[in-house]
Amino acid sequence: MNIYGIKFPPEPRKTALYEAEEWYQNLLAERLGLEYTPIQRSNFGQYDMAVHYLTAILEEAKAIEKVAVFNIDHMGQIKFSGKDATGLLNRVLPADLENMKIGQCKYTLLLNENGTVRDDMIIMKQAQDTYILVINAGHDITGKGFSGGGEVQLLSDADFIMQYKTENEEVFVENISEQLVKVDVQGPLAYKVIAEVFGEAVLKNKSNPEKNMGFFSFNEVVLKDETYFFSRTGYTNRWGWEIYIPIQHAVEKFQQIVLKALEYGGLLVGLGGRDENRISAGNVGLPLMGSEYDEAHTPTGAPLFDAAIDLNKSDFVGREALIKDKENNLDKKLVLIIAEGNVVHNGVYANGKRLGSVTSCIISPNVPLEKRLYIGSTRKNVNEENGTAAIALAWLYSFADFSPKLTEESSLATTRIKVEMFREKDGMPIGKPILGYISLDGVNPATAAKQLKV
Repeated sequence: MNIYGIKFPPEPRKTALYEAEEWYQNLLAERLGLEYTPIQRSNFGQYDMAVHYLTAILEEAKAIEKVAVFNIDHMGQIKFSGKDATGLLNRVLPADLENMKIGQCKYTLLLNENGTVRDDMIIMKQAQDTYILVINAGHDITGKGFSGGGEVQLLSDADFIMQYKTENEEVFVENISEQLVKVDVQGPLAYKVIAEVFGEAVLKNKSNPEKNMGFFSFNEVVLKDETYFFSRTGYTNRWGWEIYIPIQHAVEKFQQIVLKALEYGGLLVGLGGRDENRISAGNVGLPLMGSEYDEAHTPTGAPLFDAAIDLNKSDFVGREALIKDKENNLDKKLVLIIAEGNVVHNGVYANGKRLGSVTSCIISPNVPLEKRLYIGSTRKNVNEENGTAAIALAWLYSFADFSPKLTEESSLATTRIKVEMFREKDGMPIGKPILGYISLDGVNPATAAKQLKV
């Protein structure tokens, strides 16, 4: 039996840009006149990843207003090809792959038979019956290892998918993650940064070069005999692109991108700032694998359900469980909350009734003053002109009981639902409540030309 995942690494891996991040940390210290301090790092998907650099998480989160650069080399790229690749992937994944066009990207999920989430991913159709799956960190591993203080057993996305291949099907799998280094450039000045480093042509619509690349499409570009990919699928709902750089040129191009971003007032952003950016994206926030998506929740009620899943397909892994959710009118919804303080893993209550719990939370510098004042907090940092507030995502299981009945005259921009968050012990709320509200118009509007369909 073929095993397509890599063995569980004995130590957290280093990205191809690990040393280049140290170059950046020293450069920033010199430019800011500050003493060098080590990058704050954390194990994420069995990679040693930067949480933030010399700048604070709040500063890095704010960079999205100009341009933010992310080292995303921990994400994997798995190529599926062969005359039966489309049939296999379409049979396993909930997206409609049969009608994908070459150069198109799709956002989708990898589900268990019970409808819970194994991974979320972007699929790029490179050629007829050739696809690149962009997967989350750690989802390229098959085997046992220690993580989070205990032993875990992992099965890579590729191995899970290939379990469904029949004996006579021709499907080839190749992990091309070591050939490419992924760097994301997001924010209003992203176009300018990329165009000045790589040339404007890489961002143009291949069918109509007078226009920019369409949302959820990608360009395969040969520069000096090397193949790059530029995709427009940013998980921040801001104007931006993702660049897949040949590994032999990765450090050089990364440094050019970073220097150009610094020139325009941007920053290199670690996992902390990136987390703020995806929670504050668009009018819904965006789910994260391992937080909102996991093997305990089906994606029913998630904001990207319709983008990721085509229930009109006759079959895919997990379909029966999702249909059952729908038939049972499962009252589950993922919502975005603006609160006066950190509420991670707190229970969410309204009128004394427990509605659900918070799955992700981070303090944000990007919440407008008007939205912070609506909380009704007495905290100074919340109410001052350049203050902060917490932004969170929460799974709720009694949404219909208290949500407003929207009419044609209702405006999502003015629809806010007051809630309280409590720490909990033995399933009961304890301590003082943290004030907040469900914001059905999110934190800030998306700055991408189009949002992900929700």
